[in-house]
Amino acid sequence: MNGKEQEIAQLLNPVVEDTGCSIWGLEWLVSGHRRKLQLYIDRPGGISIEDCENVSRLIGDVLDVESKLNERYELEVSSPGLDRILFTEEHYKLNIGFKVEARLNYPIDGRKRVTGVLIGLEDGDAVLREEDVEYLLPLGNIQRARIVPEFENSRR
Repeated sequence: MNGKEQEIAQLLNPVVEDTGCSIWGLEWLVSGHRRKLQLYIDRPGGISIEDCENVSRLIGDVLDVESKLNERYELEVSSPGLDRILFTEEHYKLNIGFKVEARLNYPIDGRKRVTGVLIGLEDGDAVLREEDVEYLLPLGNIQRARIVPEFENSRR
């Protein structure tokens, strides 16, 4: 998260925690004239639609009164989902062993996208194994990393 996103998360965190949820991550998305504040919330056992509605209502009030957002925006509150974005080093630690797609700011070995199993963290680098190759991806170079859900074949 960038500075603006961290400031918003700090403002909203107490309100979200009061609902029994936690902030998984926050994104401030801008596309042309459209601005969207995307808040991902989580809790043990998962998130319901009612949780999202409740948090949305509560933080909407806080943002209206306390925030320095002097522009129009759309607020969306959701669960992180199965294909959750990894925002923090802690998220990477929690998801060791899962398949991850990482988009990079700057190429490594001529590639700006690497998909593989997250096998660990080493000195601020995510270690992804793609087939027989291991990539050390500096967390600061990862533009976005998300879990790639894998489903077992459900044929009978």
